[in-house]
Amino acid sequence: MMLFEEALQQVIDNCTKGATEKIVLYQALGRVLAEDVVSDMDMPPFDKSAMDGFAIRESDIHKELEIIETVAAGQTPKLEVKPGTATRIMTGAPIPKGADCVIEVELSELVTEHTVKFSGHSKGNIVAKASDINLGDLVLSKGQIIDARHIAVMATVGCTHPTVFKQPLVGIISTGDEIVEPEIKPNLSQIRNSNGHQLVAQVVQSNAIPKYYGIVKDSYQATYAAIENGINECDVLILTGGVSMGDFDFVPKIMVDLGVKLLFDRVAVQPGKPTTFGTKGNKLIFGLPGNPVSSFVQFEIMVKPAIYQMMGIIEKKKNISLPLAEAYSRKKDDRKAFIPIKLTDKSTVIPTEYHGSAHINSLTESHGFAIIEIGVKELKEGELVNVRLF
Repeated sequence: MMLFEEALQQVIDNCTKGATEKIVLYQALGRVLAEDVVSDMDMPPFDKSAMDGFAIRESDIHKELEIIETVAAGQTPKLEVKPGTATRIMTGAPIPKGADCVIEVELSELVTEHTVKFSGHSKGNIVAKASDINLGDLVLSKGQIIDARHIAVMATVGCTHPTVFKQPLVGIISTGDEIVEPEIKPNLSQIRNSNGHQLVAQVVQSNAIPKYYGIVKDSYQATYAAIENGINECDVLILTGGVSMGDFDFVPKIMVDLGVKLLFDRVAVQPGKPTTFGTKGNKLIFGLPGNPVSSFVQFEIMVKPAIYQMMGIIEKKKNISLPLAEAYSRKKDDRKAFIPIKLTDKSTVIPTEYHGSAHINSLTESHGFAIIEIGVKELKEGELVNVRLF
């Protein structure tokens, strides 16, 4: 049985970064930058007004001034502001030559149609050229998952066709004679297939592309054919069920029979001990336990890091330390445990009611996992525990 840290390192060491492609900006949401983005210009590209008002020489603040022109956003000033003159200016418009401040409309009073005086003085109100971004500045780094904010930045600096990593195709196979799809009412010996659909959603949330193959019955031939097909078609293949020690748990043997290099088939974690991992060429194959909490946890802590590594994502999520709202104990301490928890309004955590790895609805009430290290059987109220939030 391999320690979790060793198993995860085996996974990461066998990930190959995917190819890259250029895409149009409006398709970039959720994709991962494969190169740095630098600015092709200064921002703002000129000194601009921060508000509607009058551009003047500050030394003229106490004088009645002649209004020589009006400059709206998008227009270029034609006249220089000389002593005794002012330019009516709108927010975002370029500052005319000669002006060194903008007096807002609220502090301005028209004496005539062509003259203005001021009732107060508000310094500045000029946004300096390149005060936000300089030409050549790094604005987004390789490995960034692109969201709406990054789309705006790329548009600003003219990055209309960003280079991104291709999304890995992730195959998902559920195994088991007892499993039926959600639209079927199970009989007394059956359960609905939650794992397959849960994993499809987790793959989508990881910015990869899922390919759901459905349910494979518990036969060597059917499972062999499904795994072979999945390996041929996908970059990553995930199977749930069939990895324990029962008479119908074929997955590890079939992986070996298909030429998969099996790197581990037991991990010292709870839940998810029988998690299996192997490679064939640059393909990754994961065998996850059939219980839904186990498959959810193992995807989050083992499969998702692999997908992120393949797409060049720099994962910034870190575990945080929070105090326990109540004492916690467990019977065995030989595996690293990931226990569902809820956050309280006092910035503490409390274990969610949890009946074991089949108790899937415990996750819907949870905010994350408390990570209990090997050798730790008890934690006192108020003791700090590492927490990984969803």
